[in-house]
Amino acid sequence: MILHYIYDPLCGWCYGAKPLVHAAQQVLPVVAHGGGMMSGANRQSVSPQLRDYVMPHDRRIAEYTGQPFGEAYFDGLLRDHSAVFDSTPPIAAVMAAESINAGGLQMLGRLQTAHYVEGRRIADSTVLLELAMQLGYAQENFHIVFEAVDSQAHIKATRQLLAQLGGQGFPTFALEDNGQFKLLDISPWLGKPQVFADWLKQSIKVDETGEKPVLCRLDGCV
Repeated sequence: MILHYIYDPLCGWCYGAKPLVHAAQQVLPVVAHGGGMMSGANRQSVSPQLRDYVMPHDRRIAEYTGQPFGEAYFDGLLRDHSAVFDSTPPIAAVMAAESINAGGLQMLGRLQTAHYVEGRRIADSTVLLELAMQLGYAQENFHIVFEAVDSQAHIKATRQLLAQLGGQGFPTFALEDNGQFKLLDISPWLGKPQVFADWLKQSIKVDETGEKPVLCRLDGCV
């Protein structure tokens, strides 16, 4: 069984779900799919209008999930009108980390902290390389892989998966078992990562004979 996680690095609710993703990784494989919320024509320069739009949402996310938002983000990055919000470069960084050592989700978590707490420009390649080096990647090797990944194809495939699942946006979580997908509403678990992990453990039945796990439905295990 696999947990699919459709995210965007500039999605505040995805940052709010970060502890749930970490908790889920302790239970089952988690596969990340970057959706490109602010890619291409949707990339935006920071402006007073953008700040006024995102701040009430971010404060609600902080209250609802307990995730920290830094002054360097609220009063630094969101006031830096030379900064650009573009989802594609950080998605490429996640893809590069995943390609090198299956470290995509670790990279995503570092990028989210850099953006929402430290107020860093995670659309800038120099910042991405610096953060990669902090995680132990060799600069030249990471840069080569980063430049080689096909982020556009990845984003397109993610959008197709989102439509296939009937997901409404970011984040979207779905359990896959033998090619069958089940959407998860994570809202009851936001801010409660251990409860989410316990639910996943209780919902996945591992056969002692070594057969693959199966999902327990609402009306009982099959």
